[in-house]
Amino acid sequence: MLLFTATLAAQSSYPFRDTSLSFENRVEDLVSRLTLEEKVAQMLNATPAIPHLGIPAYDWWNEVLHGVARTPYRVTVYPQAIAMAATFDTNALHLMAHFAALEGRAVYNRAVKEGKEGQRYLGLTYWTPNINIFRDPRWGRGQETYGEDPYLTAMLGKAFVHGLQGNHPKYLKAAACAKHFAVHSGPEPSRHVFNAVASGHDLWNTYLPAFRELVTNSGVAGVMCAYNAYKGQPCCGSDELMVEILRKSWRFEGYVTSDCWAIDDFFKNHKTHPDAATASADAVLHGTDVDCGTDAYKSLADAVKRGLITESQINVSISRLFMIRFRLGMFDPAAAVPYAEMPASILEHPDHKAHALKMARQSIVLLKNDNHTLPLQRSIRKIAVVGPNADNAISVLGNYNGIPSSVVTPLQGIRNK
Repeated sequence: MLLFTATLAAQSSYPFRDTSLSFENRVEDLVSRLTLEEKVAQMLNATPAIPHLGIPAYDWWNEVLHGVARTPYRVTVYPQAIAMAATFDTNALHLMAHFAALEGRAVYNRAVKEGKEGQRYLGLTYWTPNINIFRDPRWGRGQETYGEDPYLTAMLGKAFVHGLQGNHPKYLKAAACAKHFAVHSGPEPSRHVFNAVASGHDLWNTYLPAFRELVTNSGVAGVMCAYNAYKGQPCCGSDELMVEILRKSWRFEGYVTSDCWAIDDFFKNHKTHPDAATASADAVLHGTDVDCGTDAYKSLADAVKRGLITESQINVSISRLFMIRFRLGMFDPAAAVPYAEMPASILEHPDHKAHALKMARQSIVLLKNDNHTLPLQRSIRKIAVVGPNADNAISVLGNYNGIPSSVVTPLQGIRNK
């Protein structure tokens, strides 16, 4: 007991625990106390705890495409992203993201209290929004985007980021992440080997405007680099995309995560690198801070020994990662962080559910109304509801979704009326 008490006292006396210091100074102190092996472990999406410093485990992977996703708790589910884009209502999307962030905070707080800290889909770093351009309707993930228009995508993405992250001068409500950077709009089956070739005009007028808006004007906390290659280099190791544009031209100081197992693609599918160590070192040198996957970045300690990268260069990535966690208030007293005590009662709050219904109604686009069939006359006694998804709750929820307490299918909605 005496040793345990002494350990806690020592942890609380570290400068990185001193809330009077700047985040920059606190990050510098924390990073200086880590071994190389500890640093490498913190660059995977599922990071282990660091007991001697009192740092809890954390998983960077979470989703909030249209409401908090994949959580074990019941949450408000909003229309799929492509449907919300059909509203053309940036204010409504901003409010949706704000409500989702509040529920995300409640989920995180509840998970911590229940000892689930470090589990996937319970953190505060959300890999949303998907601001890729939906150019071809055959792309199986187009429903996650805001459509085919670069300007609309940029404005909706900006509204989402501002709503999710909030405007507190010190703390993030939640951390958004713009994905997938860049030139990534299908085809889905070949994304792990595909080399995208785009003209300069197409790159800057189609694929990059939304990313530029979120990075330079919206303060997005993170960016996810894509699976595909661009001009022969995997996106997560692209000289042009990651270094010249993102870090130098746009001066992005947030964190970058790979798409999941994208670093493995360097040496397994793109065949641009001979092994995990060379791929991992190159990705980090290009500014990819998190390896979403299982193994690749574990080779970074070996990469240092082989002279492929230095520990100082790894420190750059580690500092960016801990900066995000500090900005989320993870190392500060709950009383100091405005969202740290968000109660579970906010989940599926009536205001949130009402807004989800409002956005669903606004998202409907009437393309044709032959013979003035709509609105339906109340004198009609029978209606045929046809199709396999008319009473399919799963189809209503979309993908990257949470689970609400109840779902109203089209058939149920008609019956309710």
